[in-house]
Amino acid sequence: MKGTIYLVATPIGNLEDMTFRAINILKQVDLIAAEDTRHTLGLLNHFEISKPLISYHRHNEEGKTKELIEAVLQGKNIAIVTDAGTPGISDPGEEIVKEAIKEQIEIIPVPGACALINSLIVSGINTKEFSFYGFLPLNKKNRKETFSKIKKEQKTVILYEAPHKLQKTLQDILEEIGDVDACLVRELTKLHEEKLYGTISKLIEECENPKGEFVIILDLNQVGVEEGQDFTKLTLEQHYNLYEKQGLNKKEIIKQIAKDRKVSKNEIYQEFIGNE
Repeated sequence: MKGTIYLVATPIGNLEDMTFRAINILKQVDLIAAEDTRHTLGLLNHFEISKPLISYHRHNEEGKTKELIEAVLQGKNIAIVTDAGTPGISDPGEEIVKEAIKEQIEIIPVPGACALINSLIVSGINTKEFSFYGFLPLNKKNRKETFSKIKKEQKTVILYEAPHKLQKTLQDILEEIGDVDACLVRELTKLHEEKLYGTISKLIEECENPKGEFVIILDLNQVGVEEGQDFTKLTLEQHYNLYEKQGLNKKEIIKQIAKDRKVSKNEIYQEFIGNE
């Protein structure tokens, strides 16, 4: 008889966020596969749980997935945990789920903490529709391609970032996407939890020496350009941002704004020159 794989969410900071169900599942399984066994051991000791641990992280995921699947096929029940949060969300978990589906193994999620969702609900930014990009690629070409995709979004966009890369990422957002409204959530559920709100340029100034893990929520929501839309209700900056988010360059934007407002391109150009 096949065993079961449990994807167990663990606290992202505050240990009180561990659910009763998560504790009970970890007590019942035969084996716990952990992203960092030392980190998870501290969590298990806190809740007085004693179970065999196996290392399961990005660098050994391919080989260990096979090993874990074999154990489940032999009847073992296994819990997958990461250092913090929900397995499979910018953490190991996705690959074993794919293989488990192929083998018709039951996969049970054990809900709990998730940084992106909890950051989103305190951001004050539209929660109805969003795209999650996780950590941006480090490779320049891949990074550029990712920003090209983000530019086309017309919804809330969520990113993760480490403190030592935050300034660079915010500068890239400013250059590639524009000075959009955003929210930074730092050290979620921990002692120094903090939320910062404002435009990207404002957040760059406020985060000169960032500490802790960050979630970046970008407000790329926009009202589509509708037939008969009254553009005079928008400021020039809002009007400009509307087209900039659609990927138009400065020359194209000024031309389109002039057309929308039924004025000369030179008049719009002079307005922008005067505001610089």
